[in-house]
Order: sequence, then structure tokens, then C-alpha cells
Amino acid sequence: MQDDKRLSQFLTGKSVHTLALYNHFISEFEKIGDIKVEPTKTMIGISNSHKRIAWITQLGKNFIHVVFPFGQPYEDNLCFQKVGQVPGQQQFNHHLRVLTADDINEEVFGFMQIAYNEG
Repeated sequence: MQDDKRLSQFLTGKSVHTLALYNHFISEFEKIGDIKVEPTKTMIGISNSHKRIAWITQLGKNFIHVVFPFGQPYEDNLCFQKVGQVPGQQQFNHHLRVLTADDINEEVFGFMQIAYNEG
């Protein structure tokens, strides 16, 4: 299945608010560098030229949920609702719930840059 068709399946039927959040998140990532949006069976991957650097795991009624896989935990933050290590791996998933465009603030943008640069 083509990526465009699979992506449209994720976005179809979502609220105007959720689509605006999704588009804002993608456009903010594009300010950092070239990215590729890669829909999978259950989520939307965001990749730089090397690897996946973030996952949009849920497009809710009024939010998007994003997971950043980092090689270390960033516990000292105000933006992530959960930080958890993937069992048996040196990967720490950082969970971000975006409710408004303003949630992509300076702190979140900084983590987006770290994800892009580490990828």
C-alpha cells in the first residue's frame, strides 16, 4: 500500500483540531531539517535520513500523542508525561501529549532537535 494512502487512513475522520495539531507538529519538525513521514500499520513514524526519530502513536479527538526514542532518559523536563526504558534495550521512550499548538514550545522544540540530531 502506498504511504500516502496509508497516511490518509490515519487522518481520515479526525477532528479539525487534531489535524491542525498534526500539521503543526510536522511543520515544526520540518524547520529542523528534512524529515520523512512513514505510516506503519499502527502508527506514523517520523524519520530523518538515518532512522526513525519520533512516532505519532495516537491521533485522538483533541490531541496527538508522540513518542521520542532517546538513548538516555531526560527526567528533568516539564513536557513529557512519561519516560520509560524499553526492556532489554538502551532506549528510553519519552511520551508527549500535544493538546494545543502552544504545547510545541521551546522545550519540546529542543527535544525535537535532539531527536533529529541523534538520529
